Amino acid sequence: MTTFKLLMFLFLQMFFTTMSSIQAANSKLFREYIGAENNGVTFEEVPVDSKVEFHFILSFAIDYTQSNHPTPTNGNFNVFWDTENLTPAHVSAIKARHRNAKVALSLGGDTVSKKYVYFSPTSINSWVRNAIDSIVQITKKYHLDGIDIDYEHFQTDPNTFAECIGRLLFYLKQNNIVSFTSIAPYENDAVQPYYLALWRKYGHLIDYVNFQFYAYDKGTTINQFLKHFEIQSSNYKGGKILVSFGTDGSGGLSPEHGFFEACARLQRQGKLHGIFIWSADDSKKAHFRYEKQSQTFLASIK
Repeated sequence: MTTFKLLMFLFLQMFFTTMSSIQAANSKLFREYIGAENNGVTFEEVPVDSKVEFHFILSFAIDYTQSNHPTPTNGNFNVFWDTENLTPAHVSAIKARHRNAKVALSLGGDTVSKKYVYFSPTSINSWVRNAIDSIVQITKKYHLDGIDIDYEHFQTDPNTFAECIGRLLFYLKQNNIVSFTSIAPYENDAVQPYYLALWRKYGHLIDYVNFQFYAYDKGTTINQFLKHFEIQSSNYKGGKILVSFGTDGSGGLSPEHGFFEACARLQRQGKLHGIFIWSADDSKKAHFRYEKQSQTFLASIK
């Protein structure tokens, strides 16, 4: 083989390897939080495109008492989503109707009874023990596939959070209780350090990073959004960072101002790992317009 032919062979091999990795990185994953606002939204109302992988994320299971004045329970989780319209039977029905649909639960959230939800374990071992027992029960009762971590307020240190959540995720995956996991951090000095500590120690157990890009300022531009994405991709190095927007009037880059253009740029670079929306409850009034648009976009990826 001549030197020219050898160089051409190596170039083409490198080119196709690169193209293959770019195609592999792009994902048709769509995720949506549902049930947090108790406004009667159902699984059946939300459009599910058969050409995407669809994850409903029930919001929320919280380790607080179900009372007029909820208090922390040290890892004993209770269901706080809309249990009238999002029952175990409804979970089974939506998964039977749409073979590409899976259902997860999210832990924590922002508030309960209009007060902050705090991550406040009594000890690592006791919290993990209680969390395993209660979450396994909920997961089996509701026929769930995955778990998401969305604590946003803390009364402990980052290392304790990392150990509690990391050991929980390890158990759930090791024992095939769930098939996928995710975390939902956002850019805040009182939040991000906890998730970064978790990522450093247990990132290999986390399948998706549902980064809350809608927590950035309103009026975020496409270039600012892409810069935020690069920063968070560096923070959660090697992770599948999902892009996101809210339908609740929150901040970040909105669909009206270039969200899907930003997605297209990431897709061309092989960096688009999926889209998620907060939340189905808020989208109901607009008849899930952006859920349809998001899935159409993802389904079009070659």
